[in-house]
Amino acid sequence: MARSIRLSYTKRYPPKLLFIYLLILVTICMIAIYTHGEKISYFFRPLWDKPPPPFRRLPHFYAENVSMEHLCKLHGWSIRSQPRRVFDGIIFNNELDILEIRWRELDPFVTKFVILESNTTFTGIPKPLYFSSNQARFAFAEKKIVHGVYPGRTASCGSYEDPFVHEAEQRRAINGLLFFAGISNDDLLIMSDADEIPSPHTVKLLQWCDGVPPILHLELRHYMYSFEFPVDYSSWRATIHTYGPGTLYRHSRQTDLIFSDAGWHCSFCFRQLQEFAFKMTAYSHANRVKRREYLDPSRIQKIICSGDDLFDMLPEEYTFQDIIKRMGSIPRSASAVHLPKYLIENAANFRFLLPGGCLRE
Repeated sequence: MARSIRLSYTKRYPPKLLFIYLLILVTICMIAIYTHGEKISYFFRPLWDKPPPPFRRLPHFYAENVSMEHLCKLHGWSIRSQPRRVFDGIIFNNELDILEIRWRELDPFVTKFVILESNTTFTGIPKPLYFSSNQARFAFAEKKIVHGVYPGRTASCGSYEDPFVHEAEQRRAINGLLFFAGISNDDLLIMSDADEIPSPHTVKLLQWCDGVPPILHLELRHYMYSFEFPVDYSSWRATIHTYGPGTLYRHSRQTDLIFSDAGWHCSFCFRQLQEFAFKMTAYSHANRVKRREYLDPSRIQKIICSGDDLFDMLPEEYTFQDIIKRMGSIPRSASAVHLPKYLIENAANFRFLLPGGCLRE
């Protein structure tokens, strides 16, 4: 009996063809890494990075018309016979609108506004002295302002200097300006960027109470582009210090204690589209501008109104669950409650920072 035999064979590609396929694959991978390397890195961050130790949150008690003595007692502190002096220290780029809101809010409680600006950005781009040329806008606080200019370094064509080094130099330079302003032991010092605004009742509480920890991080409600897009309560870099011999101006983690719900952080909250583009190329994370079209005004405008990311990046989180939870556009909020008082009182002038005001000049 004849038997049928089924022949099977494996298709084999010539070595030359395999090499071409491999070369194409490697090229595609390299292009993907170059174009989306940071995004890929952020997505896999839970595999290669560990979160910092968690903060220990201090409860924050506040309600209108409650006595300061009672509020101090609720926090486990005692009332002082007179308030501490308060010094507000910032380095400044071009955030004129946010600076006005910040200083108007804090003016009743601050002894000196200490502000340092440079004639170059952190990335070495020459820039105007925006505060110097707009001082008339801040005449209401003229007697309190201590202003300094830091001589920056202009980056030469084709060279690269770490912008974080330039940033650290400016933050160190503000220590001398604080000394010139007359700060002394037991004064309160606010260390934060201009867009990280402590709430007035937070500052008032800390200046009137004894027993406050000498260094406190401030948990700020984080907003993006305006107060229409609340992100979360992840902003922590702002601090308040009871000034002493070892106090140095920094913008990094300095203690495990954080004071809950202590103010607002409004990132990229500018009036004009050109201000967005300028900051994108000026601040320490300017390397996130991967393509020139990122700076296109129509693209920036579209992103502002949709709550998307200016740099087309993934969230900086330490677990896949948190990354997935925060992916996509920031949900809009129609609430304008518990925002800076001066912002609400002057809503017509700051319409771009409120719900429904996403269109920019």
